[in-house]
Amino acid sequence: MKNLTSYSYQKNSATKDSPYVKWLLIGIAICFMTIMLIVPLLVVFYEAFKEGLLVYIASLADPDALYTIKLTLTTALITLPINTVIGVAMAYLITRHEFWGKSLITTLLDLPFAISPVVAGLMFVLLFGANTVLGKFFAATFNIQIIFATTGIVLATLFVTFPLIARELIPLMQSQGSGEEEAALTLGANGWQMFWHITLPNIKWALLYGMILTNARAMGEFGAVSVVSGHIRGETNTMPLMIEIAYNDYAFTAAFALSSLLALLALLTLILQTLMNKTKNL
Repeated sequence: MKNLTSYSYQKNSATKDSPYVKWLLIGIAICFMTIMLIVPLLVVFYEAFKEGLLVYIASLADPDALYTIKLTLTTALITLPINTVIGVAMAYLITRHEFWGKSLITTLLDLPFAISPVVAGLMFVLLFGANTVLGKFFAATFNIQIIFATTGIVLATLFVTFPLIARELIPLMQSQGSGEEEAALTLGANGWQMFWHITLPNIKWALLYGMILTNARAMGEFGAVSVVSGHIRGETNTMPLMIEIAYNDYAFTAAFALSSLLALLALLTLILQTLMNKTKNL
C-alpha cells in the first residue's frame, strides 16, 4: 500500500507542470492571440471609421454595397435550411443504419474539407458552364443560368458547407446510441414522433452549433464563390468579393467598412455560440 501511494505521488509530481511553465504557456497564448487575432481585428475597425461615421455609413449605403450585403444574407438564408435537412439526414443515416458503402459515404462527406474551395468552384464551372451539356439543358429547359449567377453562388456555398452540421451530429449520435429510439418504437411511436420527441431533443445543441458554423462559413466564403460568380458588379458580388474589388480599386474606406460589417457578423456568431454553451451547461 505504501509503495502504491508513493508511486501515485511520484506520478502526479512528474505530470504536474511548474507555475513557471503554466505562466509561460499563458503568455505565449496571449501574445499569439493578440498579434494574430485582436490587433488585426482592431485595425480593420480603425480603418473603417478613420474617415468618420458619416463616411462609414455612406460606404455601406452605396447601392453596390447594399446589394452585396443582400446577396450574402440571401445566400446564407438559402444555404442554412437546406444543409440543416441534409446534415441531419446524413447523420441519421450513418449512425442508425448499416448498409453497403457506408464507409465510402462517410469518407466522401469530408470531401469539401479536403479539396480547395477554388477547385470546388472550378468543378461547378466545368459541370454547369454555359457551353456544357447540363448548362445548356437548364438554360433551354428552365431558362436558368447557373454559372455567373446567384444560382451558382448558392450551389458553391452549399457544397463547401454541407459537411459541417453532419460532422457535429455524427459523433454525438454515435455516443448516445439508439436505445431510447428503439424503446419509443417498441411503445408504438411512429418515425416522426420518435424523431421529434427523442432524437431532436438529444441533438439540439450540436445541431444549433453546426447551424451557426454553417451560417458563418456561408457568409464568409470566398474561393468557390469567386470562381462561379464572374465578379459582376450589382449582380454576383458577395461581401467577401466586394471587399477584394474595393481594396484593389483603392477604395479603402469601402473595403474596410464591409470588412468590419463581416467581422461584426462573425463576432455576433461567436457571442451566440458562447451563450448557447452557457445555456447548455446550466
